Amino acid sequence: MILNSIRLGLVASTFLLSSFNNTDYPAHLQAQLIAPKMSEQTLKLNELKQFLGSTGTSSMVLMRNGDVFFEFGDIHEKHTIHSIRKAMLNSLYGIYVERGVIDLDATLAELGIDDSTPLTATEKKATVRQLLQSRSGIYLPSAATSEGMLAAMPPRGEFKPGEQYVYNNWDFNVAGAIFEKLTGESIYTAFHREIAKPLGMQDFKGSYTTIDDDTDISQLDVDGFYQYEPEKSKFPAYHFRMSSFDMALYGQLFENFGVWNGQRILSREWIEQSTTSYSVTNPYMDFGYGMLWNVINPNEKRPNHAFFHTGIGVHMLGVYPSSDLVFVHRVHTETDYEFDQNNLYSIIGRVFNAIQR
Repeated sequence: MILNSIRLGLVASTFLLSSFNNTDYPAHLQAQLIAPKMSEQTLKLNELKQFLGSTGTSSMVLMRNGDVFFEFGDIHEKHTIHSIRKAMLNSLYGIYVERGVIDLDATLAELGIDDSTPLTATEKKATVRQLLQSRSGIYLPSAATSEGMLAAMPPRGEFKPGEQYVYNNWDFNVAGAIFEKLTGESIYTAFHREIAKPLGMQDFKGSYTTIDDDTDISQLDVDGFYQYEPEKSKFPAYHFRMSSFDMALYGQLFENFGVWNGQRILSREWIEQSTTSYSVTNPYMDFGYGMLWNVINPNEKRPNHAFFHTGIGVHMLGVYPSSDLVFVHRVHTETDYEFDQNNLYSIIGRVFNAIQR
């Protein structure tokens, strides 16, 4: 019976192939029979790829269950991820809080933290948790602070620790310095051992350097670099250089609630705590800030929770658990570039239009 079915299949295939050799058979019908019909999702993703080619996007990854189902550009090229570095630090904090090495409620005074502009007694009451939430109430100059950050910064002393969210690189830079002080090692070394290796990252090796004003960042091959601006602060910014592929793996770890190949790397409690909104950052969109992650809050119009971080408005790592999606978008910002930030919103819309079921 099985052999007969195979024979029938072979006969049918031979008949179809011989039919295509008939020049009288319409060519457009031959093409329809030979080529499988593209799914609507495939068609839309192909349209997305064409659109990306016109935007200045350098690479993009869509990942599901650890598998890349869409890619654009060189997804293994490393370059600076800008403010998404904060989301990378989040996992290290989760691990070392779980191990009891870091106490989120320790104050800056207890940790012996001070800066080249001395902190006030009130500022020293800020906790590590408040740094991660960007609610320290400390408004001082810092390395890698953009003009936009400076313009949005309140006068010093206007708010006490914990009273107000202000996106402030002083908080994030000091959070990095506290991690290194309490663990006794570089952020990059710890990230490579604790995160990159277990996840099988292909491009992040843990190498790092310190840059100065003469450094051409586009010529670097390291995975991270410290940026000091001593005229502002003694605490450096800790920059990450990562590939889109490795960033997607990182997002997948969070979508997996901290489990990778059956191994618990981050606690589910830490991920839920980190991606809970403690501050409203965009009332119109109902976005908030957790601990080193932006949060898309569920509401009546949008029942699903998600979280993301962006870098200078053009890089993005987004985790959408209800859609089983990790989204990474990159622009090669280590060299001259042109990218309209509005195109990022269009790209996100096109992605969800393509994958909606």
